[in-house]
Amino acid sequence: MTTPRDLMIVTLDVAPIRPLERGDLSLALAGAELIDLLDAEALGFEDERIVPRLCPPTGDRLLDEAVSSLVRQPPYEPVGEWLWRRGRGLSSAYLDALEAAGQITRRRHGWLPVRAGQAVPVDSPARRRATDRWASDEPVLASLAAAIGVREEPAGDAAEAAGDAAVTVLAAVNDAVMELEAERQRRAIEEAAFDNVWRAE
Repeated sequence: MTTPRDLMIVTLDVAPIRPLERGDLSLALAGAELIDLLDAEALGFEDERIVPRLCPPTGDRLLDEAVSSLVRQPPYEPVGEWLWRRGRGLSSAYLDALEAAGQITRRRHGWLPVRAGQAVPVDSPARRRATDRWASDEPVLASLAAAIGVREEPAGDAAEAAGDAAVTVLAAVNDAVMELEAERQRRAIEEAAFDNVWRAE
């Protein structure tokens, strides 16, 4: 149950094919949490809504927070809505957790303090595990990374190999990332139009 941390490490370790947006990463991390919790049988899906099940503590603080945040009353919460709610600020939470665990460090930039430096993974079992999953084109990790532009879409039916429930999550992550990009473009157009109005004054 390390998919969110593996994804976070990969994004720090691999040059993306397009600029990586923090909001996109947060949505993908929320999706990675759902997939790990599915594997742990902490939840299931009914009509693409998340149905919580009894689950002992996972041993991972952030995953335990994810479990405790699940809506536990019918009609339950759609996957897409949960991604938006849980994903808010999640990339920063995982970055902080990895740093607290000594799994990343900050690269110094001249006189700037360490905290201001670029986050880089240290050589650790966690990094080696993430690297092994990445090198093997493991379907879930590859599909999440593709959704946020870290790599090209995996070949063939890679996502389907992860199972129907995982495919539901991966599709919801893709939809949310596209929705967020559409919102960014809309705001950029509105800001450009506003700037043009002021220039015309």
